[in-house]
This record gives sequence, structure tokens and C-alpha cells, in this order.
Amino acid sequence: MQFFSGVNPTAAFIFALMAFAAGFAVRPFGALVFGRLGDLVGRKYTFLITITIMGLSTFIVGVLPSYATWGIAAPVILIALRLLQGLALGGEYGGAATYVAEHAPHGRRGFYTSWIQTTATLGLFLSLLVILGTRTWMGEEAFAAWGWRIPFLLSIVLLAISVWIRLTLSESPVFKQMKEEGKTSKAPLTEAFGRWENAKVALVALFGGTAGQAVVWYTGQFYALFFLTQTLKVDGATANILIALSLLIGTPFFVIFGWLSDKIGRKPIILGGCLVAALTYFPLFALITHYANPALEQAQASAPVTVVADPSECSFQFNPVGTSKFVSSCDIAKSFLARNSVNYSNEAAPAGTVASIRIGEQTIESFPGAGLAADEFKARTDAFNAGMTEAIRAHGLSGQGRPRADQQTNGGGAANGAGAVRDDGLRANRRATGRAVPDTHPLYRHVAPVPYRQRLVWRLPAHYRFRHGGDDRKYLLRPVVPDHRGNNDVPYRPVPDARDQGPRLAELALTAR
Repeated sequence: MQFFSGVNPTAAFIFALMAFAAGFAVRPFGALVFGRLGDLVGRKYTFLITITIMGLSTFIVGVLPSYATWGIAAPVILIALRLLQGLALGGEYGGAATYVAEHAPHGRRGFYTSWIQTTATLGLFLSLLVILGTRTWMGEEAFAAWGWRIPFLLSIVLLAISVWIRLTLSESPVFKQMKEEGKTSKAPLTEAFGRWENAKVALVALFGGTAGQAVVWYTGQFYALFFLTQTLKVDGATANILIALSLLIGTPFFVIFGWLSDKIGRKPIILGGCLVAALTYFPLFALITHYANPALEQAQASAPVTVVADPSECSFQFNPVGTSKFVSSCDIAKSFLARNSVNYSNEAAPAGTVASIRIGEQTIESFPGAGLAADEFKARTDAFNAGMTEAIRAHGLSGQGRPRADQQTNGGGAANGAGAVRDDGLRANRRATGRAVPDTHPLYRHVAPVPYRQRLVWRLPAHYRFRHGGDDRKYLLRPVVPDHRGNNDVPYRPVPDARDQGPRLAELALTAR
């Protein structure tokens, strides 16, 4: 978030996503530009250009001054660097597939090119490890202040290795033969898109197969991470470990299905994968919610939130820079819910009805803000927000689905009259015996008196075996994120401090495919 200033954390995160998305907008143009260049001068030299642009753009992000130093120039340059990365990747990926396919034996192209797919996933896996290792080594505050630059700076080493490897590559044998026979295209773009039989194939691949697999890939490997940290409030370290393990498990299947595509064809694999994702993503994310934040799931089931309002008074709730003014009763109500990431449904009311929010059996009325003086509007907004905050806390929806203060066992909450909860997980008027908080209530069992970042390692299966002894199988089957329902587990996940989310922008740019 070093490159955006003057906005709240949610708006800054949205800006980070927009900067991340900027690279996608120019990828098709990168494919066209560098694809044409590859047809004219060869694949090898095109590879050198694309990797150099991408590597230097990544490195420069690491030395780019923040908004506090350069002002508006910082985010502008950042977005320009993301555009260069997207442009280079657009040519890199298609060129790599062409290069490998032209080297592959007949009937093995699917298997050979499947290894290209593994590089993106393994790159994301390694970047998560680098981020996790850097944050653990130097601490959250130092990482948020300047340590996030280290992974970007280290990328210059990978750039040097990549350039050296590519300099040793030989040109594609197919391109060599075409060049020797004088059959290279003089106008590859015209030949590709100027003829309908060729353009049809390109359009089907772009909007059919490629678009679908991109949705599947980014939903499973990027949105899942945001969903864990932003919506379910799983701490960053645990979320990164879970995603890294998932990548490690899933990567071999690229090669397996690539090999299978040589046997049964590409289309069944592409369509089958998209169909499986369409059928399983919704239940999978529901299961993630169930096991990662059961308190949120229970609250949503027992106290659903409904906005009852005149539809004509409701505007689209998108306000990334905080400049839009929402003055209708419906907009005021939905603005609060949007800021607090509370899921809600809509119920139409007769025209002119003042909007209200129904949380379970409780109803809280909004107010029309049009025509009110600035001071009066602020006062009524503050009163409405205070009442809504109290209501969502009472129903377990406080803090974007976090546990209520009286349910927390980690810093920042009260412990139901038993004393304030310190940051180390202990209640102030209690003393720990050994490693557990001495309380008979299951809510406080097995809460180690260390911060949650250190407590994470005690949740890993291998450490359970070391720590507790006994049957190996029992502890190897324990989940990294406990189900919170066993007698020995804390029923609710500890809530990380907002600072522990780290600079999301650094992770987004570094882990970009």
C-alpha cells in the first residue's frame, strides 16, 4: 500500500487490485506485438526481449519511491511498470508455447507444452515462500515498511539466470527451416486475422478455451488467497501456507492432463476442466468458510442481513477513492454494509419507503440524508453507524465476519468479564501453567501464551507429533487450519491485527503470473 495515500485500507486494496489488473489489459497486445516479432526475427531473440522487459520492470518496482516521496508519480509509474509486465508476458507465454511445440515430437505436444503451465504455478509457489520467509524473518512491521522490496530486488538474480539460459538456446528447428526455404511470413497479422478461417480459430481459442481456463486458474490460485485473508480473516501466514501446499499438490496434474490430451484431444480436457470448476467452486468456497471461519458461517445462517428499500433509491456501491456522496437512505445503509464486508440480500419496498436493515429479527432504520446540513448529516451518519456496528457485533458479524469481542482468545478483545485479553493470548488476571491457559471452559483450552504468528507452527502436523508424541497417524491427519470443533481446539480463529495483512500490493505484483 506504499503507492497509494489518502484512502482507507479497503480502497487501497482495491487500488492494488486495479494496478494488478492493469497488466491483463495489455497482454493481448503483447501477444500481437511480440508474436509478429517472433515470426520475423525468430523465437530466441523475442524471448530475450520479453524476459528483459519483465525482469527490469519487476526490479524497478523494488526501488520505486513511495507516494510519500514522489506523490502521484509513484502510482502512475507503478501502473506503467505493470503495463510493461503485461505486455512482455503476453509475448512471453505465447512465444514459449510456440517454441516448445516446435521442438516437441509428433504426438507429444500436449505433454511437452504442459510443462510451461507448471512454471507459472511453481513461480507463484516460490514467490509465496519468499514472501512468507521474508515476513517471518524480519517481522511484520519491518516488512510493511520496507522489507516488501526485498523479493523485487532479488528478482534481478533470476533475470540474470534467465538471460544466460536463453542465450544458450538454439533457434526453433521449424523456424530455421521456414527461414531457409524463404517461407517466413511478411505480414503475419494480416495472414492470421485477415482470413476468416484463421481468425475464427483465434477467436474461439481466445474467448472459448483461454478465457475459461484463465477464470479457473485465477479463481483457484489468487482469489482463494484474497478470500481467506480479506473475507474469512485467516492470518496471512496461514493463508500463504495453505495456498502454497495446494499449488504443490496441484502442479503435477498439469503434466498428467497434458499427457492425456495427446491421447484423447485438447477439447475434452478444456471443457471438462471448466465444467468441473463450474460445478465445484461454489460448494468448495462454502466448505472453506465452514472450516476456516465457522463463526461467520453460523452468523450468516442464524442472522441473515436484508436491506429493505425502494430500488429506485439504491445506487451502485463502488467508491474506491471515497469521493462519492451517498445520501439516500438505501445508499447510506448499503454503504455501511459494503465498508464492513457484510453479505446482504435485497427486498423491494414501496416507493418512498425509508430503507431499513433487517438482521435476523432485529430491524434498524436508515435515514434520508438529502437536504441535511453537513454537520447534521455527519451526526446522523455517526449515530446510524454506531447502532449498526453494535448490531452486527451482537450477531457475530463484527469486523467483516470476525468473532465478537467476547468470543476472542487473541489480542484486542475482552474475555467475558474474566479480564482483558493480552496480545500474547492470556487474560490479564490469569497466569499460565505450562503451555495452556488454565480455564475449564473449552473456549480457552490449548491457547498457547505466544503471539499467533508463533502459534502457527504449533498447528502444523509434524510439530503435533513432536509436541504431543503418541500415534503418528493421529497428528498427521490434523488440518493446518483446525476445524475449531474438537474438544482441544479453540472454537474461533484468532483475529490478526490489520497491520498483519502486510502490503497486499507487493504480494499481488510479485505473485503475478
